[in-house]
Amino acid sequence: MTYRVGTGIDVHKFDNERELWLGGILIEGHPGLAGHSDADVMIHALIDALLGASGFGDIGEMFPDTDNAFKGIRSTLLLKKVYEKISQNGWNIVNIDCVIVCESPRIFPHRDIMRKTVAEILDIPVDRIMIKGKTSEKLGFTGRGEGIFSNVVVLLEKRG
Repeated sequence: MTYRVGTGIDVHKFDNERELWLGGILIEGHPGLAGHSDADVMIHALIDALLGASGFGDIGEMFPDTDNAFKGIRSTLLLKKVYEKISQNGWNIVNIDCVIVCESPRIFPHRDIMRKTVAEILDIPVDRIMIKGKTSEKLGFTGRGEGIFSNVVVLLEKRG
């Protein structure tokens, strides 16, 4: 059996004119994130981790922000395309570990629905996905409330 680890990170600044999509769900009552797509920082980091582990590059190669086809697109649709690509090439997802760093919004109240949403997209049991919210103790751009940082690690297993 062949195993591969992938890691992905992403950062987006807050934008008061946008909705906040995070972990595949809409978090109402909070400023959104600036970006070409819906700017779901956690899903973008997850996409990068999956693409890296499977050897298919990164999110910018597959979904360039210079392509208007991806303008405003839901990141969950991009994640589904990535899942289809890696799955068709023989990769199974063993587990996913996500960290979202921000002072606000609090992640814990949304964690279970985020995990369920991602599990449904990737067709894996929810217990293979963990999402953790962390603060940066008021340090740096996340501590100042300027944006959100996410880091994701995945383990893939090659079928056959």
